[in-house]
Amino acid sequence: MQLAIISAILTAIVAVFFAMQNNVPVTVNFLFWRFDSSLAMVLLLALALGAIVVALLSTPATLKAQWRQSRQKRRIEALEKTVEDQQRRIADLESHLPADPDGTAPRPYVGLKQLLAGSGDETLVNQPPPDQR
Repeated sequence: MQLAIISAILTAIVAVFFAMQNNVPVTVNFLFWRFDSSLAMVLLLALALGAIVVALLSTPATLKAQWRQSRQKRRIEALEKTVEDQQRRIADLESHLPADPDGTAPRPYVGLKQLLAGSGDETLVNQPPPDQR
């Protein structure tokens, strides 16, 4: 943003110096309109009109980007709040888990595919869980 302002100021300064060095009278004809003035004034008016057109054309895109950014910030805040709520809920649920009375680890999961295909892990199904001491 600051770089754009600095470049606009430098462009305006260069335009003023250029216009002051070209101080001859000119006639501008546009459709049915005729304007007699110095070349400096015509150049400065053209520069000002160009700046106004650029500002008018870029304003909708800038506003849209700012609205999108504010919407995304609100969404991020909502998602962060959801994450915190879920983490609190997980901690609460984990605190209510029953303690393992005999200190054994849970049995490994054997899926239906492994049972039907007979992947060689039948010993896991029929064997008691290892003792964790």
